[in-house]
Amino acid sequence: MNFSFSAEQNMLRKTVRGFVDKEIMPYIGEWDRAGKSDPAIYTKLADLGFMGVCIPEEYGGSGMDYNSLAIVCEELERGDTAFRTAVSVHIGLNSLTLLQWGTEEQKQKYLVPQAKGEKIGAFGLTEPAAGSDVAALETTAVKDGDHYILNGQKAWISLCDVADHFLVFAYTGDKSEKHKGISAFIVERTWEGFSSIATKGKLGIRAGNTGELFFENVKVPKENLLGKEGEGFKIAMAALDNGRFTVAAGAVGQIMA
Repeated sequence: MNFSFSAEQNMLRKTVRGFVDKEIMPYIGEWDRAGKSDPAIYTKLADLGFMGVCIPEEYGGSGMDYNSLAIVCEELERGDTAFRTAVSVHIGLNSLTLLQWGTEEQKQKYLVPQAKGEKIGAFGLTEPAAGSDVAALETTAVKDGDHYILNGQKAWISLCDVADHFLVFAYTGDKSEKHKGISAFIVERTWEGFSSIATKGKLGIRAGNTGELFFENVKVPKENLLGKEGEGFKIAMAALDNGRFTVAAGAVGQIMA
């Protein structure tokens, strides 16, 4: 294996490092104390192509490889974990999952604007009583004509107040089916019955936005089912594989810091 970086990757690292030194380092102390950061940071990340770094160009991304995603996460976490987390969730958990599992129509509607950074994506799996034990989740999506009626709550969701689109996991089958009864959906913030609230007073990653999602009879079009009914657990595990990769890369940046 060749472990050396390409000229393109070295240039990317230089660009991200310069961005962190200019746009994050001078302000991170203030943001950490305030428990929030400047929302414009996401627009600046998008302008440089970082919000779609490893998404193919045909879907609005920069078309780079997974090592390039690792470089972005490493350098962002050198500035602060909050910004690596944003990229981990937006790309690793959401966009790469849409790329792998989405229909062409879903990719055009949701992946393309996310890869361009015009929209932000997040991931809704964890619940107050369901963390590593995914089968313990209580959110449900009941089929009703051309829609699913979504009810439930998600907790510890990064970008809860920032994201436009969410991948949400819910039971469409009987809970006795456990993992086989879970399905995945693309949910938009603007839909009636959706709300979010940030968690205040965190002990870490304070500049990042983390909190809860609530779904009260949210009507999700059947076209927004990701994959097939019952594939939600498999989709979630695939997404978490990408997320863990970005977390590990970011940890290298934290060690550097």
